[in-house]
Amino acid sequence: MELKDVKKRMFEKNPKLKKEYDKLEPEYKIIEQIIRLRKESNLTQDQVAKLMKSKQSCIARLESGEYNPSLEFLKRVADVLNTKLDIRFIPKAS
Repeated sequence: MELKDVKKRMFEKNPKLKKEYDKLEPEYKIIEQIIRLRKESNLTQDQVAKLMKSKQSCIARLESGEYNPSLEFLKRVADVLNTKLDIRFIPKAS
């Protein structure tokens, strides 16, 4: 069984859980993108940290959702991953 199937089942059983999960969706999306881009670049957390002049533990905390990074930190991550940070406000679905 895949994670998406497990989430779907859990959310159907508990709408409050779904609501709380949805509140954290932006954070999950950022984390997912960072991990994907880092792996596609064949970089370890330690390598990313060294390129950023940071510590591996900071990258590990970022990827685990335990760290609320500043925009400046995210810009540095984007730069190391050879990407551009793009933050948008979009209308909520009705």
